[in-house]
Amino acid sequence: MRLTLRLRLTVLYGGLLVVVAGALLATAAALLDDTVAKLPQLAPGTTVQLRTADGQLGTVTGEELRQAARDSARDRLLHTGALAFGAVAAVGLLAGWILAGQALHPVSRVTATARRLSTDTLGARIAMTGPNDEVKELADTFDAMLARLGAAFDSQRRFVANAAHELRTPLTVLRTEVDVALSDPAATAADLRGMGEVVRDATERAAGLVDALLVLATSEAQVQRGLRVREPVDLAGLVRRAAGAVAAESGRQGLTVTVRAEPAPVLGDPALLDRLVGNLVENAVRHNLPGGSLTVHCGPERLGAVRLAVCNTGSVVDPATVEELFTPFHRGGPARTAGRGAGLGLSIVRAVVSAHGGTVRAEPLPAGGLAVTLVLPTAG
Repeated sequence: MRLTLRLRLTVLYGGLLVVVAGALLATAAALLDDTVAKLPQLAPGTTVQLRTADGQLGTVTGEELRQAARDSARDRLLHTGALAFGAVAAVGLLAGWILAGQALHPVSRVTATARRLSTDTLGARIAMTGPNDEVKELADTFDAMLARLGAAFDSQRRFVANAAHELRTPLTVLRTEVDVALSDPAATAADLRGMGEVVRDATERAAGLVDALLVLATSEAQVQRGLRVREPVDLAGLVRRAAGAVAAESGRQGLTVTVRAEPAPVLGDPALLDRLVGNLVENAVRHNLPGGSLTVHCGPERLGAVRLAVCNTGSVVDPATVEELFTPFHRGGPARTAGRGAGLGLSIVRAVVSAHGGTVRAEPLPAGGLAVTLVLPTAG
């Protein structure tokens, strides 16, 4: 028989009651002996004539009489006490079994709910009612864990669906262009060249999406496990490099770019930090307005921390939806959705910042645009 928790509690409750009953019986026997010992005693040598059960007379000494009275009372006490002791033990074990079952009933509900769970039934809840004791706290904690798991699975499903949709678009373009070229026997070299350019652009888009997904997955994994690479990195150099990389594009849009790169040493993964700064600057250019402005500033924030702020003009962003911009594949309003990219830029930024033990926040500007500010621990 399996030694279940209910059985152990029953033995514990019943055993405790048996020990108490035995102690009471032993105490009663000791009190009886003490009481008989303190009874008035006859003078030494005194004899007493007693009539037996069959009517005959017998003579006993006072000491023999006292001893006989004590033995008779003790036998009667032990006989009656043994019967009561057995009844108490039986009732105690039965009551212990029932009480243990009632106490463990909520735990059984937790077990039954856990057995029913799967990725499709994470909506199940125990919903424990009753006194706010440890068992209810356990059930509420289990329900909260199920809620977090359900949210995580839902987020994962949305992420996979969005990733599949984003990858399907360039793949559809590739197949369409190839099918059109193959179905046209009169296709010229110019037609094939045009098809090749479209295929190349679609391939670059798919490759960029896969690369972004890998960076996001790597960053989120390192949030839990810690950075694999820790090297001194100056954000100032990364800022100047990112600004140079978008110089041509910002020039075509007529943007006014202001860069203030003060020394901002941090300790972390150079590749991830480079991607972080690059994403912020690229987003600020892509979601800007023609003739707008872009400001990038990095430098000391306070003792033990550095700060990087990227502000750009652009369309008006609803403050209620700012936090959603950090969600994978979420681009924001129509103006941001119309731009290039898959909506992973700020998601990667948050993941990289979290992996480096920093914080990031985004604030909409009253005239339109966005200000993204992050703070990282300094290398010093």
